[in-house]
Amino acid sequence: MATPFALDRREVLMAGTLLAAAVRFPALAQSAPALSRAHADRIARLIADMSVAEKLGQMTQVAGGRQVALNSRLDAAALDRVRAGQIGSFLHVAGAEPLRDLQRVAVAESRLGIPLLFAMDVVHGYRTIFPVPLALAASFDPAVAEDAARVAAVEAAVSGLHWTFAPMIDIARDARWGRVVEGAGEDPHLGARIAVAQITGFQTADLAGRDAVLACAKHLGAYGAGMGGRDYDTADVSERTLREVYLSPFLAAAEAGVGTMMTAFNDLAGVPTTGNADLVRGILRDEWNYQGLVVSDWNAVSELIDHGAASTPAEAAALALRASVDMDMTSDTYAEHLGTALAQDPTLLPLVDQAVGRILATKARLGLFDDPYRFGDAARERTVLGSAGHRARARRAAERALVLLRNEGGVLPLRAGAKVALVGALADDARSTLGSWKARGVQEDSGTLREAMGDATFVPGVAPRSDDVSGIPAAVAAAQGADVVVLVVGEDFDHSGEARSRADITLPGSQMALIAALRVTGKPIVAVLMNGRPLALEAALEGIPAVLESWFGGNEAGPAIADALFGRSNPAGRLPMGMPRTGGQLPLFYAHPPTGRPANPDLTVDSARYHDTEIGPLFPFGHGLSYARFTYADLAVDTQADRQQARYTVTCAVTNDGAVAGDEVVQLYVRAPVAGLARPGRELRGFVRLPLAPGQTRRVSFTLTSDQFAHWADQGWQVAAGRVELMVGASSADIRLTGALAVPQAYALPASALAGAALATQVTVA
Repeated sequence: MATPFALDRREVLMAGTLLAAAVRFPALAQSAPALSRAHADRIARLIADMSVAEKLGQMTQVAGGRQVALNSRLDAAALDRVRAGQIGSFLHVAGAEPLRDLQRVAVAESRLGIPLLFAMDVVHGYRTIFPVPLALAASFDPAVAEDAARVAAVEAAVSGLHWTFAPMIDIARDARWGRVVEGAGEDPHLGARIAVAQITGFQTADLAGRDAVLACAKHLGAYGAGMGGRDYDTADVSERTLREVYLSPFLAAAEAGVGTMMTAFNDLAGVPTTGNADLVRGILRDEWNYQGLVVSDWNAVSELIDHGAASTPAEAAALALRASVDMDMTSDTYAEHLGTALAQDPTLLPLVDQAVGRILATKARLGLFDDPYRFGDAARERTVLGSAGHRARARRAAERALVLLRNEGGVLPLRAGAKVALVGALADDARSTLGSWKARGVQEDSGTLREAMGDATFVPGVAPRSDDVSGIPAAVAAAQGADVVVLVVGEDFDHSGEARSRADITLPGSQMALIAALRVTGKPIVAVLMNGRPLALEAALEGIPAVLESWFGGNEAGPAIADALFGRSNPAGRLPMGMPRTGGQLPLFYAHPPTGRPANPDLTVDSARYHDTEIGPLFPFGHGLSYARFTYADLAVDTQADRQQARYTVTCAVTNDGAVAGDEVVQLYVRAPVAGLARPGRELRGFVRLPLAPGQTRRVSFTLTSDQFAHWADQGWQVAAGRVELMVGASSADIRLTGALAVPQAYALPASALAGAALATQVTVA
């Protein structure tokens, strides 16, 4: 079908695409050997030789099983499709030996011998399960997120997988949305830093190297802004908010060289993102020059019909193709209906060739053209999965994710020899420690808090979903015979995750009745929270002196929590999302612009607040306590002008005035006013988790540029001249030091610039 002119043009486009990607993204440039001229030539020849059906096959990803039954759909019909070149990728498959056999069919028995891509949602571990992503973000330590991704990549790669659908980097400001458990919370700067760390852990510096797997930044299109916190629902945000908040982690991910991206299920201002050419082809491809593979979410191409954006499958296929979605996940809309669209509009064929070129280039980057069997190692698979070394790293991550929310009267750590009543069914729920998206994790590998607490008297009390209160009297009796009650409350694993939005995010079941009964005993209560989202717990936690947020902590959750309770470790995590007092406050986020009538404690004054609850969250973004005590001093700012851009170093001293060693998470916030605009009252622009021995003082320096104060306006980034306020402290609401700097002149940056929240801040510690 192709003319000689079209073939030459495709070869030039492919070579240009590969060169542009290598120049633009340093992480991809380091993978340049996998993108050699020989590979580019081979890709161009393959595209020229392919039939339309084979091209559409490369653009098709099918489920080789279900999440709970991997490989279960690899039947004779599926293998025949592989032989015919009608499948480019499988998901929900795993295992070194079965995937080697499946790859052999593609390479040895299909006409063109193009290797398959094997994928799975390896979100926070493969067999060794780490804390859920929201908990990893709570560590405020990107190295923890990177290490979790590295372990997951090693275990996935030896099991034959090439590609994970992680990290999810959607900014989420409404805790009713169940998928907040998969992301890094409400802040775009924290989200960008955690995203880059996870991408680095999955991919390493060389995708063709050992145990590297493709990362997938998802879900492009303000998925976390769904109305009412409802999954899959419409998002309608201004372009300024889209650029400054929801796209910031994706821009950082693109610059970090993420190998793939995924479009979101939702529509954005009425345009479904899987068919949104302005977003995907316009912003992602043209502005950011991103040339990696873009995949739809599950069935999202066919769901363009349900959105009302297309009336037939052929229209849906054409809409997604024009938007620059390269691969159709599971709906078979490209495979079965894009051919019809091509017959109706032959001008779509170059877009097909572009998509196939990006898919084949991705396979080349992974080294699959050089050795299609380089992934999967049955011998290592038997020894690496769930190894002692990997579990030790999961234990460290679980410890660093813990957030001490309250500790009135020094109830924690528990004193040696104290008689403890451990109450709450979640304390013995190994499945819930795994959270959602457990990949190949099994609950038998998880240590519960009941097991880790040793001699504590355990009484389930009530189950988190149950209205049965018959177990409460036994819990009260155990409390009456104890010195202290450790009460584990929250959600089970299936309360949060995809399609798990909740209108009421208070404690489910009869847990409030259990708390009320235990309060009557008068015994001090330590509440341990297990949950995948911030819950609305003001009423539940009233009068409870100590509260520890443990999230879903993975295989090592139980021992990590016990160590913190008894003071063998010192919790130092911070909240990546503020915790509301009530669900009626949602959406809720700290980086809110001031209003003309700011919230006023005096209810007789008309102001921006609710009359039936206190102002602000129960626990704010960035909040977390320690068994140590820290003081801040000596804020200093050094300015260096460099043409239009200025460079600033903000320095302060932090001292541990307590009696035990601990980590303090030092946070730098800025307020950058702009004439004519209501800008956020404060925005995170730097943080560091700082270990300090008793009596030790260390100096922390944040080095940032004026580009980090940019705002979106007039189709590009603008930096305003003038005063920028600086705030350094222990949370968004606990500011210890204030200062200011001056931006000497206003200037503009292009739309493609890395600016604002997406930029990293250099941190040094002396």
